[in-house]
Amino acid sequence: MKNFIFQTVPVLHFGEGCLAELPGQIAALRASRPMIVTDKGIVNAGLIVPVEKTLSEAGFDVAIFDSVIADPPEAIVLQAIAAAKAAGADIVIGLGGGSSLDTAKVVAALAVDGAQPLADIYGIGLLERKGLPTILIPTTSGTGSEVTAISILTTGETTKAGIISPHLVADVALLDPALTLGLPANVTAATGIDAMVHAIESYTSRNGKNPVSDMLAIEALKLLTSHIETACSDGSNMVAREAMLRGSMLAGQAFANSPVGAIHALAYPLGGIYHIPHGLSNALVMPYVMQFNLEAAAPLYAELADALDLPRGSENSSEARAQQLIDFLEGLAVKVKAPRKLREIGIAKDATIELAEAAMLQTRLLDNNPREVTLADAQRIYDAAW
Repeated sequence: MKNFIFQTVPVLHFGEGCLAELPGQIAALRASRPMIVTDKGIVNAGLIVPVEKTLSEAGFDVAIFDSVIADPPEAIVLQAIAAAKAAGADIVIGLGGGSSLDTAKVVAALAVDGAQPLADIYGIGLLERKGLPTILIPTTSGTGSEVTAISILTTGETTKAGIISPHLVADVALLDPALTLGLPANVTAATGIDAMVHAIESYTSRNGKNPVSDMLAIEALKLLTSHIETACSDGSNMVAREAMLRGSMLAGQAFANSPVGAIHALAYPLGGIYHIPHGLSNALVMPYVMQFNLEAAAPLYAELADALDLPRGSENSSEARAQQLIDFLEGLAVKVKAPRKLREIGIAKDATIELAEAAMLQTRLLDNNPREVTLADAQRIYDAAW
């Protein structure tokens, strides 16, 4: 067996009501001046209230930065860094979906004296040191950002870039499924499929695939596929919400170590150019990239079909079994009413050329894909998704 490295957060609290552990975790990190990084949607939905209440009752004076937006641009991140410095924050708490958590990780890294400029840390391993302590609290079940060493920001007008460093790993991930109860069905569907994509791409990655990430990816896919319909139809079902959050976390741990590929590479331009939410972008291109990957990944897709115990057809080849997985996932997306075509969300047919050119810039992701993707391949995939 090849040598491998696996890393994840050092402290992970999971379960209904575990938000109550937040003050103790702050104290354990020897911090006293927390700043919450979040977005207006979290504030307007009242999800910040129990967090503020928990901290204020424990005697903490809390600063709040709530200007994060989807696909966070550099300008917002720099504002959040300045706010943390002005508040004298000695710990950063990320609260929300992936955009808030990704922003919080970068704020914690750079809101310290002598920090590198933001422009200097894009890429793999360029962040030189750990910054402020970080506690991440997800309110969606999709990105897994609370357990990854990755932050994705929007650079310029349309492009996205990643910061990948072990120094971004949170000190504590606190996952309370009660905070996901108010998630709308369409967001539950998109973020849930996003987490499925993390599991699938981790399992088929050309780089970093290992026995631990495989185990996590399989368990994540089982949890997500078996509970997403209930979570969408009955958002107050705590069993389903807990399973979705746990599945998202496990998928995050998997792809943090065995990274994602072409589904994400082709999803990023949809977010960068058209501001389509990341989870929905992944959902839209997933079946078409998987179909393209069959040539190289059919045996691995077949293993996932077996892990999910999908009914077998008359044909027993790995290609046929892999197709059953793709068909099953596509059927699940239809059941949860996720949009299935780019034209359904207002993208013009001739946009596929621009999208393909933008996707080819995501070399970090394309290098992980089980099959090489050319510009012509990318355009054909987008054309199929249109």
